[in-house]
Amino acid sequence: MRMSNFGYLVRRGIGSVFKNAMMSVASFFVLLVSLLLIGLSVIVAMDLSIVMSNVEEKNEIQVYVNGELDQTTLNHITDAIKNNPNYLNVIYYSKEQAWEDEKAKMSDYKDLFDNLKENPMPHTFRVTVKDISVISQTADELATIEGVEEVMAPLDFASALVDIRSTLSVIAGSILVVMIATSIIIIYNAIRSSVYARKQEINIMKVVGATNAFVKIPFFIEGMFIGIAAGAASWFVTKVTYEAIVQLFREDLTIWRIFGLVNIIRFDDITWYVLAANCVLGALLGAVGTIISTGKYVKV
Repeated sequence: MRMSNFGYLVRRGIGSVFKNAMMSVASFFVLLVSLLLIGLSVIVAMDLSIVMSNVEEKNEIQVYVNGELDQTTLNHITDAIKNNPNYLNVIYYSKEQAWEDEKAKMSDYKDLFDNLKENPMPHTFRVTVKDISVISQTADELATIEGVEEVMAPLDFASALVDIRSTLSVIAGSILVVMIATSIIIIYNAIRSSVYARKQEINIMKVVGATNAFVKIPFFIEGMFIGIAAGAASWFVTKVTYEAIVQLFREDLTIWRIFGLVNIIRFDDITWYVLAANCVLGALLGAVGTIISTGKYVKV
């Protein structure tokens, strides 16, 4: 195909968007809503993953060492903990610190504390793990470190979190698949209605000898143009909607910190990725949907 012919078809495709304004607007809004739902679903799913990670990081394994702890033993235990493949972070909490904190908490019993000759609190290593699904195995491994006398881990709570994370992943994935499938069906039907309204135009072109490609390319360009426009619009609506929702939580973030609702995605950090994904997906859905819809009408 010559470039002049291709340029003509491109101009014809873009012109059809405005010539058939009503059907173009209908396809535009169908694509916009579909892309908006898909985009928000993906971002919310990503935020849920971050929230679950934040909650999981609060699950610490407590490694206790009773009695005195010299610097050599302290370094040995710290290094052994850091060498564990599931290690993420460790905080050392000395028995002296623990003792002072207990006295501060129970100031009404100051005389009782003063009468104790020895500090009964243990040295504690607070270990945060990368993957709570293997927290039991990690606790067993830490218990074998020389010098460690006891290890405590929130095994029941960790198991519950793993189940919740798995369930949320399945639910989020299922919702996303359903939304994508529903969007494709709606988009296909909307574009098919648009193409059906111009079937007479297609038949005339075929009768005068136009090739299938010559007939389809303008529709392809038209669908792509509408898809890109819908992608850009859905990006803007997604930005406004998401930032409004986040702002509601930020008004009283203290209570939400308990549920791990911190460090969630800032839209400004992903804005160009969302814009590109929306425009590409919109163009793809619009163009492919149009091509499929024109298939039956070019067979004259």
